[in-house]
Amino acid sequence: MAPTTAPIPEIERSTMRAVGWRLVPFLVLCYFIAYVDRVNAGFAALTMNKDLGLTQAMFGIGGGLFFVAYVLCEVPSNIALEKVGARLWIARIMITWGLVGIAMAFVVGPYSFYLCRFLLGAAEAGFFPGVILYLTYWFPKAYRARIVAMFMVAIPISSFLGSPLSAALLQMDGTAGLHGWQWLFIVEAIPAVLLGLAALVMLPSNPGEARWLTPQQRAWLMERLAADRADAGPVARHLPLHKVLSNKYVWALALIYSGSSATSNALSLWQPQILKSFGLTNLQTGLLNMIPFGIASAFMIFWGLRADKTGERVWSTALPLMATCLCLFATNLTSSLAVTMLLLSLVLMGNYAIKGPFWAMATDWLSAGTAAAGIAAINTISHLGTGIASWLLGVIKDSTGSFPLGLLPLVALTGAGSIMTLILGRGTRARAAAPAPSPAE
Repeated sequence: MAPTTAPIPEIERSTMRAVGWRLVPFLVLCYFIAYVDRVNAGFAALTMNKDLGLTQAMFGIGGGLFFVAYVLCEVPSNIALEKVGARLWIARIMITWGLVGIAMAFVVGPYSFYLCRFLLGAAEAGFFPGVILYLTYWFPKAYRARIVAMFMVAIPISSFLGSPLSAALLQMDGTAGLHGWQWLFIVEAIPAVLLGLAALVMLPSNPGEARWLTPQQRAWLMERLAADRADAGPVARHLPLHKVLSNKYVWALALIYSGSSATSNALSLWQPQILKSFGLTNLQTGLLNMIPFGIASAFMIFWGLRADKTGERVWSTALPLMATCLCLFATNLTSSLAVTMLLLSLVLMGNYAIKGPFWAMATDWLSAGTAAAGIAAINTISHLGTGIASWLLGVIKDSTGSFPLGLLPLVALTGAGSIMTLILGRGTRARAAAPAPSPAE
């Protein structure tokens, strides 16, 4: 998409402002709670692992099982969202994961921990790709990189704000006969249930149901979205639904995203323990853990806006991924807390910067008919790497005593993703320039 300098019509400006303010803050809040509930085990582990007798490898298995369930349930969940409607299905997802999150407070050993992490993954599966799909119902493609970046800023913000909250909840040890980590799971899961109920009111399934838009705004938005679908690129026009899961573009996009997904999930889950290994208290760990995620949150928005202004997706994805790869590797070259904090900040800046341009690129290349399964398939396949990386980090830490060595699988994934982005971008540009492109097989 070429950048545009033409004045924005008032109907477009008012419509997108209304849609943005109505939907995005609520969805960001929902994803914030989703990610808090997904990764709060990382802070709970500071005391829970000893109480339950969990080794680092056992904790890694639990982290991996979350993604096993996520992978199994994600595509069916996204297809169900299209059939049932976004409002009902997103509400169902949130209420279910909130209840499982509360149940996490009552695990008694490794097997109940494994079971609850598996159920949490099954419950949450479909939320992220469902929302990405939902956003395509409301935002023209010219807006998607910035909107996806704004939505996904909930990921680093969840660790930025959740870190001191989780550290504080750990101090409730002994209150009402519960451990601090039990209070952490209960308090941080209840909002998911409440927001799930609120979603029934806050989220219309499509623009035609948006009574808070004027008839003129609804008509403009539906016409603009229809024009986007008609103007889909060559990859999108030749990606039949029944070939989604075997299509090379879906697998290539999944490889690109697997490095980013694995890095954000692994560090959200393990970074508190990495910092604690420098001899910090729980409270110090919580405060320092905020810093890299806070910096990444601001940079993520900047990078998403930049990608939309330039219309450039490929380099906006490849360069941050390569920076992530190099800084992850560099953690093996230092034993300094200050240098490690700097490197982790750079890792997360690069890692979260790609979220907006990557998903804008992916949704540009998927047709309306394949978007539901395609987005979920990309996210699902990418989580295969995420689950393996989370498990390997624990195994390597138990075997070597080194957290930086445990990050090496992430180095490989992010490096491969950066290279694949450039290869795929070059190939699709050549295909777009061809006079009669053949179907993608």
